Order: sequence, then C-alpha cells, then structure tokens
Amino acid sequence: MSDITDHIDYKDVVQAAERIRGKVRPVTLAPADPGAFGEADVWLVLEHMQHTGSFKARGAYNFTAAHLENGTMPKSGVVIASGGNAGLACAWAASQHGIPATVFLPETAPSVKVNRLQAYGATVNLTGNAYHHAAEAASAYAEQTGALPSHAYDNPYIAAGAGTLLEEIATRTDTPPVDTIVVAVGGGGLFAGVATAAAQHDIRVIAVEPETCRALNAAVKAGDVVDVDVNSVAADSLGARRTSRMALHAAVSGDVCSVLVTDEQIIAARQSLWDHRRLAVEHAAATAVAGLTSGAYTPAPGESVAVVLCGANTDPADLV
Repeated sequence: MSDITDHIDYKDVVQAAERIRGKVRPVTLAPADPGAFGEADVWLVLEHMQHTGSFKARGAYNFTAAHLENGTMPKSGVVIASGGNAGLACAWAASQHGIPATVFLPETAPSVKVNRLQAYGATVNLTGNAYHHAAEAASAYAEQTGALPSHAYDNPYIAAGAGTLLEEIATRTDTPPVDTIVVAVGGGGLFAGVATAAAQHDIRVIAVEPETCRALNAAVKAGDVVDVDVNSVAADSLGARRTSRMALHAAVSGDVCSVLVTDEQIIAARQSLWDHRRLAVEHAAATAVAGLTSGAYTPAPGESVAVVLCGANTDPADLV
C-alpha cells in the first residue's frame, strides 16, 4: 500500500489488525445505563483508555510497523509536527520499535506536552509561534535527514490502523452485534478506517462534527474536499480545515450519516459523562456522545449503537 491514496480497502484494515494484535489494548465496551439513550441499546467504546490516551496509538503503530515490514523506514526514523494525540502516538509507536522520533512544536507549546513526548523518547524541537511554523520545520527536517514524515490523519496506514477498532467490535462474540457506530470526525483518519471496515460488516456509521468545525460535512455537500473555518471548543482535536480524500470516499461509499452538533451540546455531553460515569474525556469524545444526546441522530428502539470515546488527553479542571 502506498502512502498516497484516495481510499483504503477492507484488506488494509485486516492487515493492520494483524500488525497491531497484542501491541495495543483491546477495545473495551461498557453498556450505557438503560434508558439513557431512549430505547436503544447503547455501548460506550472506551478507546480513551488506549495507549497514549487515544485511538491514535492504533494508526501510529500500524504506520511504523508497516514501513519497517516494507523496508521503507529510514535510519533517521519518523518526524511529525504535532503536540497533540498524533504526536504522542507517533512517539510511543517509535519507542515500541526502537526507532528515532522527532517532533516539532511551536515555541508556545505547554511544557506538559513537551515532557510527555520526551518521556516516550522523542526528540522535541520548538520552532516559531504557530503550528504551521512547526509543520514547515518538520518538512524541512524530513528533506534534510531523510526522516519519514508521519501525519495525524491523512495517511492510509494511519486510517487503516484506526479502522481496527471497528474490526474488533464487529468480530467479538461476548457482546451483541452492533448495528450502528458513532464517531467524531476531525481530519477523517478514524472515520475513514471505521467506515471502511463498517461497510464490510453492514454497520451504519454516524459521523458527528461541531457545527463550526465541519470539514467532512462540507466536503460531502460540495462533492469534493474543501477548506472550512474552524472555531469550536473541540477544535484542538477536530480542527482540521480540510478532510482527507480517504474520508470523503468512505463517506459517499457506505451507509454513512453526517450530523452536526453545537459547542453547547458538546460541553453538556462531556459534563454528563463526568457526572454519571466519572469519565474525563476530550471534547472530541464528547462530540460523538452529543450526536445522540442532542437528537442529531435518534436510534430506533432496540437498535444496538456503539459510541466511540476517542480520547482523554484533556484538562479536567472545568469538570465539576
């Protein structure tokens, strides 16, 4: 599989599942309280308990393992511009394989992020005062050293790795079959992988985005990837200005419903997870839950629905 493609296939997800088996934490499902979501049978997918605190560990491990397997991993290792979940996952995956990881961040990056990256063994370079400065520096570093550029979402290995989450859910035998899966969408890596696997298993996908952070929704309406404005409480995780072509392809190829929620609904859903479950999750994870609690998507009575809590790298100080 090339790193440049406009779609992934189910076989890519299956191959990713083989690569990461035993290397990431198995998916965990917890039943929602009866009646919490009407008459639907709802399960919370606790992927916020994954290595590094988000589902991105799956894609990062698959990306690293695949390049080692293909003989395309340079001695200089991997490089990425990200102080968020993608950067943490990249650094962790590199450490699991004993290869170098270099992460570029703006000089304004909080020290806690720098410290966490360094704890995974990554070399951290601070440059400029905005993300695009770090991205430009990471690109230049890749050209100068031959390091392999990684990406937060727009890479087939990253997306296929994320799709293993759905593959695990669909093939487990200790829980009832799932009819629908609900995921928050940013750049579209998680969505593209999940939707690709879901199509194989006849599972519907509900793609939830903030109203003011809607790259996939806008692309589906336009029939092509487009740039969007980003201004949401969940923008730290879902703030891609443009979705990937892989995500758009998956959205128009399967049983997919794109819905939007407000920031107020996201905040309320996040607080509810804390109040009733003592789960401190990112606003991105709460976005998926808000897809149900807001009424943007209403499951049918008896419908079995899995809602992905995608990450927990958040400051819980505002949860009371």
